[in-house]
Amino acid sequence: MSRTANQFVLLALALLLTATLPARGDVIKMKDGHPDRYVVKKGDTLWDISTRFLDSPWNWPKVWRNNQQIKNPHLIYPGDVIVFKVVKGEPTLTVERSEKLEPTGTEGTTLVVPGNENTVKLEPKVRVESLAGAIPTIPPGVIEPFLDAPGVVTYDELEDSGYVTQGMDGRIILAAGSEFYARGLPPEVNDFKIVRRGQALVNPSTGRLLGYESVDLGDARVITHGDPSKLLMLTARQEILPTDRLVPAPKVRALPFFQPHAPKKDVHGWILLGENAVSEIGPQTVVAISLGTRDGMDQGTVLRVERHVGEALDPLTHQDYALPDENTGLVMVFRTFAHVSYALVMSAKRPIHIDDAVVTP
Repeated sequence: MSRTANQFVLLALALLLTATLPARGDVIKMKDGHPDRYVVKKGDTLWDISTRFLDSPWNWPKVWRNNQQIKNPHLIYPGDVIVFKVVKGEPTLTVERSEKLEPTGTEGTTLVVPGNENTVKLEPKVRVESLAGAIPTIPPGVIEPFLDAPGVVTYDELEDSGYVTQGMDGRIILAAGSEFYARGLPPEVNDFKIVRRGQALVNPSTGRLLGYESVDLGDARVITHGDPSKLLMLTARQEILPTDRLVPAPKVRALPFFQPHAPKKDVHGWILLGENAVSEIGPQTVVAISLGTRDGMDQGTVLRVERHVGEALDPLTHQDYALPDENTGLVMVFRTFAHVSYALVMSAKRPIHIDDAVVTP
């Protein structure tokens, strides 16, 4: 065989081996000292439980083994027992649940053991848990304000939207309960969010405008359609003025049950802003990132945050040298737009900052 042929064979073997190796985000590693069993408690989240068992909590679905005897194997409820087992050499997690739950009204029943009046046996109490009480992936209360808000809008969306003209009797400043006029509304929509253009969201590496943060001013409902349309102000979070825009109220589904997962491909984006414009961002804070549905983001996507440290002066050579990026924490996407997503900071080893990178974990 010629030298060229040998090189070709070696290259083919190398490519084959590379294709069979798991990606970094696919490696399943159990946390040192993880429990063999864990009883789910009220107030737990899927992420909380995942971190008890896994070094990489977003790999939860890959070790989850459905119990076919359970009606809802993908949902977990207080009182369920999460069990760790090794099946055919692979780590797995499953749930044990009693489907026959009956209320007792007591903490347990005390029985006297026959033949020994001094010995008692305690029967375990049986509790009733509503199936509607399945634990969420992340705390719903933290993200709820961001679910029904317009979130991110483009320049064209704002320019093409309807706008406030004036209140009844020529009033300019509007509040909750006010009736007012607006123009440019689509006739098939009845419920609107009133918004004002907020901070521009710009990709720091390219300078590309991704959209604008929309300031949620209030909610309104159409009384009569026309030109102008007449509306009732349902809520007002700030003073509402002429030229403020009206966009259709988003139809948002509750998101308590989506599962964490790594993106399907390598991605690289940036943190654009933090909740309440904070300079240092910690756990349970909502951030906007420069990745959206066009980048493969969906609800539950987990990303690693990296802080770009930059360069430092070598004390011996007196030359600048590059410092490696530092792993700062993890975020999980819960709402997506075309080029931008909202994510919740799940963990942070150190403060996270605007312009920190978000990458495949």
